[in-house]
Amino acid sequence: MNKNIKFLSASAFALMVMLSSCGGEKKQQQGAMAVDFKTTKVTKQDVTLDTKYSATIRGRQDIEVYPQVSGTLQRLLVTEGQKVSKGQTLFIIDQVPYQAQLNTAEAALKAAQAQQATAQLTYDSRKQLFDQQVVSEFDMQTAQNALLTAKAQVAQAQAQVVNARNSLSYTVVKSPANGVVGTLPYRQGALVGPTMPVALTTVSDNNQMYVYFSMSESQFLDLSRKAGSVEKAVAEMPSVQLQLVDGSMYESRGVVETASGVVDRGTGSIQLRAVFDNPGHMLHSGSTGNVIVPVEYKGVLTVPAGGVVQTQDKHKVYVVDKNGVAHSQIVTVLPQNNGKEFIVTEGLTEGMEVVAEGASMVKEDQKVKN
Repeated sequence: MNKNIKFLSASAFALMVMLSSCGGEKKQQQGAMAVDFKTTKVTKQDVTLDTKYSATIRGRQDIEVYPQVSGTLQRLLVTEGQKVSKGQTLFIIDQVPYQAQLNTAEAALKAAQAQQATAQLTYDSRKQLFDQQVVSEFDMQTAQNALLTAKAQVAQAQAQVVNARNSLSYTVVKSPANGVVGTLPYRQGALVGPTMPVALTTVSDNNQMYVYFSMSESQFLDLSRKAGSVEKAVAEMPSVQLQLVDGSMYESRGVVETASGVVDRGTGSIQLRAVFDNPGHMLHSGSTGNVIVPVEYKGVLTVPAGGVVQTQDKHKVYVVDKNGVAHSQIVTVLPQNNGKEFIVTEGLTEGMEVVAEGASMVKEDQKVKN
């Protein structure tokens, strides 16, 4: 009985050893199996990357229209969004008090002119008598002073007439430029004046639109160094595209005209301005979008986006050695990319073979095949 038990125990132990040995061999075989991953050779090439920058859109001229006199808004002669020409009447402010001021000033001028005429007659008479030595020099000087005073009063009255006439003309508020009328926050009967917080409206010249966007100081410095100066960097920038808020692309391309000479301390960026033609008036002042700037890089190393694994602030790729085994390699890439490939500045050399797709699924020292 004991012999049978010992025989069974020894048999069971041998069977377990055999199964364990088979399992280990199977695992080793699995570890040695190559997994299909697409690979590619790293080569130098010319690449153009499109970089997006948040942008705001403004009319070439956005002129806020304020009244130059106070009064009741009597008439609104335009509607929001209406195209207007320079000098076209937009609003009329109550003219009655300003017409009365002009009438008063003109009456005062006539009275002053009459006084001047009387003073002139007196002076002429006194001068004739003085020449005949009938009146004293004191009387003669008094008449002359009276005439000078009358002339000064006439000049003062004339100035008051001019001021009153100007004030009356200011009751007719005209467009300062060709453009499109903005919002109309005030309605007929509202009391308006030069010191009110909100303008009567804004007239925007939107035949051409200014699009403002900001580029990091380091990026702009790099462009300036390559070009030789800021002016050349701006002049050599390629035409840019505008992506609208709905994701569509604006039909016309724009040209970068200027770059700010001041770095924004809060963001560390430099503001640039591009101009876009707006014949169909599709672009509106105050809108937002994205400016897309193409930048050309010559003779750079690239890796497909699917071959780059990003962990926090680091990027790595898997380099495949001559035995087909993948090893991770930390690389430095440019922050901008086109979504299809990364430009590698450090960590790789030309001719290296790397995993091109599905790099996030590769394990260290895993054997891969293309």
